[in-house]
Amino acid sequence: MIDIEVISDPAVAVAALDPIRSALLAELAEPASAAILATRLGLPRQKVNYHLRALEACRLVEVADERQWGGLTERLLVLSAKSFVVSPEALGAVAADPKRSKDQLAASYLIALGARIVREVGDLWKRATKADKQLATLSIDAEIRFASPAARAAFTSELTQAITKLVSRYHDASTSGGRNHRLVIVSHPLPQTSH
Repeated sequence: MIDIEVISDPAVAVAALDPIRSALLAELAEPASAAILATRLGLPRQKVNYHLRALEACRLVEVADERQWGGLTERLLVLSAKSFVVSPEALGAVAADPKRSKDQLAASYLIALGARIVREVGDLWKRATKADKQLATLSIDAEIRFASPAARAAFTSELTQAITKLVSRYHDASTSGGRNHRLVIVSHPLPQTSH
């Protein structure tokens, strides 16, 4: 089972987001049969079977085991990935795109950058997985508590200078064997948590 599956097909996204199918996916971290799921969710087994077949057709679940009970075969299904994310690619032409934003300081621009990362890295990761290769990536995730707006502004200035210096040192547009990489650095306030 892979860690994460990036859903780019609109039909698969619709299947995953259906409330009943989403509830079934949430129950299938461990293998379970339609009968077990029907009991857990309080749904008729036939309805559960119908939705499980749809999820299986979309490759969101797979057969983990089959057991014989008299003349019947009980199938145990499990998630095909530990988690899923829907790529903006599934939305086609209306998907978020940073090229459409005029304000790079707007929250909408940051969201569009995140959407582009999901779309681009999701596609690259699918290709790498299919080719049985690793995908070289780098991510840094840190939390900073600024003492004041002035401290935040000073940090932003120093970070910008450091990144600009590093990019100018390592960027080589003339090399024939190189490969372009995208560097995105974002900052946003953390959501408030209720105590």
